[in-house]
Amino acid sequence: MSGVLAGGAAVDASQSILVIGRAGQLASALVAAGGGTVVTVGRPGFDLTEPDAAQWLLDQLRPAAVINAAAYTAVDAAESDREPAFALNRDGPARLAAACARCAVPLIHVSTDAVFDGRKATPYTEADLPAPLGVYGASKLAGEYAVLEALPSALVVRTSWVFGPTGNHFVAKLLGWASRQAALTIAGDQRGRPTYAPGLAVALLGLARRMAAGGPNAPQGLLHLAGASVLTRAEQARAVLQASAMRGGAWASVTPVATVDRPGQARRPLNAVLDCSLAAARHGITLGSFDRDIGATLDRLIGPCLTAPDAALPLRNSA
Repeated sequence: MSGVLAGGAAVDASQSILVIGRAGQLASALVAAGGGTVVTVGRPGFDLTEPDAAQWLLDQLRPAAVINAAAYTAVDAAESDREPAFALNRDGPARLAAACARCAVPLIHVSTDAVFDGRKATPYTEADLPAPLGVYGASKLAGEYAVLEALPSALVVRTSWVFGPTGNHFVAKLLGWASRQAALTIAGDQRGRPTYAPGLAVALLGLARRMAAGGPNAPQGLLHLAGASVLTRAEQARAVLQASAMRGGAWASVTPVATVDRPGQARRPLNAVLDCSLAAARHGITLGSFDRDIGATLDRLIGPCLTAPDAALPLRNSA
């Protein structure tokens, strides 16, 4: 049986990787990286929160593997929108994992750094105990538990601060703010690993193909996978706006402020740094640095550099 790519090309579903979440930036990156092997589904044609949708879909397509990139990601809105957040981040993935178990199809479920409270001084490993601060993180953690309970051979990949040439992420929002304001205040005490969606997509597809091939070393369990650079949000903002200015795009000054001085937002972990050493050691995967990946992103969003990068912001990296 054949499916239909987001771009419209027919593929053999039995040899394809099925991506749940057609409209998201990661799903778009997976399609672009898939080389004609990715089938995407999403709203309005497919709704993961419908009770029988996942089983019906797998019965129809029988793909080689599934990547669940669908999620409720509105962190602030989730605080007053608990039921829809849990429906999409826990209940839908649970039914998807159960359907994958019945059909013997490997599953990668994408999760987040927000399952941690940020109180640890060092990067978070897969062995660290989660303790989410808000509804979004709690719903994603519940989804992790539900997926692994229904399908213990599933792979749950936690990532962080995803950005790229599509989507409404921090980088895109920042460019919009800078186009309207000459000075910005950005959290200077939140640290994390910005992750380039196209690079993450390539890694996820490689893992999915290894899972489809099977064998004793097929990936499963928990895995942290994020960009190589560790930055505060303010450092990230400065790097983005400097690179934007060199392309003739928006620029604004950035003043770091404490997260506690920014009321009205859901609580976020101050330390959102994921330890990705397991991905490197076990699977040979290391994602790119922010200075390289933001250049590629802004080349797409704005255009190539007009001036030489003679005052690049130094980026801190961790192993």
